[in-house]
Amino acid sequence: MTDQRLFANGRLAASTEMSPKQVVEKSELLAHIPAGTQVYVTDLGNAPEDTIVAAARKLTDSGLIPVAHMAARRYPSFEAFERRIKRLTSEAGVTEVLAIAGEADKAGPLTSSVKMLESGLFDQTGIRKIAVAGHPEGAPDIKPDVIRAFLLQKHELAAASDAEFRIVTQFGFDPHRVSLWLDELRAWGNKFPVHVGVAGPAKMTTLLKFAAFAGVENSLNFLKKRGGAVVSMLAGYDPETMVEPLESRVVSQPDSATRPDPCLSLWRHREVRRLAARTR
Repeated sequence: MTDQRLFANGRLAASTEMSPKQVVEKSELLAHIPAGTQVYVTDLGNAPEDTIVAAARKLTDSGLIPVAHMAARRYPSFEAFERRIKRLTSEAGVTEVLAIAGEADKAGPLTSSVKMLESGLFDQTGIRKIAVAGHPEGAPDIKPDVIRAFLLQKHELAAASDAEFRIVTQFGFDPHRVSLWLDELRAWGNKFPVHVGVAGPAKMTTLLKFAAFAGVENSLNFLKKRGGAVVSMLAGYDPETMVEPLESRVVSQPDSATRPDPCLSLWRHREVRRLAARTR
């Protein structure tokens, strides 16, 4: 039987990520993304709400599926969170979100993604799919047993929700570490499908900057050691080093619900075209 997660050519499906500003100001990029693709719309705290909503609307109108980042700690009040999700659903047609804790200089009353899920607002506003964060390399400020407890709590909330849940990870570079983590999740009793973050082709200097920001320096160090630091810096990064092992895992372990989820905030215009040609 053919695995439904693989295309006929044996490649895994992919989504992408864009900032609200990219969507609004460089909308010509959207023509190079296959129709029906999930596009994660980032919220780093530097874009006005109107821009975020406008970006999601543009994606919907372009035949794409906006996945709005909902960063709990960035909302100064519960009312601000309620206003945002209601605007995204009613004005932009959003039906999918990524629920994360997020970072803020001063956190509001919603201190975690679980607090947003417990509010029931996602179900009330018609959100059909909810992504939650996964941490293949662990989280700097959270112990593994706490991560496990939160994941199991999200399973309880998912059982009471009408939405489908999935795990989405930050991008990484060590496929062996990701595979071990997927086995660990299975041992924990995880039932959510997992979408693995993969960085697009980029200069190593660019990846160094983003890896430090995202907290995946250990994975990047693995990549540098594998190819040699000097050679890797000159040659850049090829995402196939992550994608091909994941595709092999799907074939060898058909019960493993995982696919890569390339993070295209690092991709240039020509590289978006390459993704479109490869994945659809």
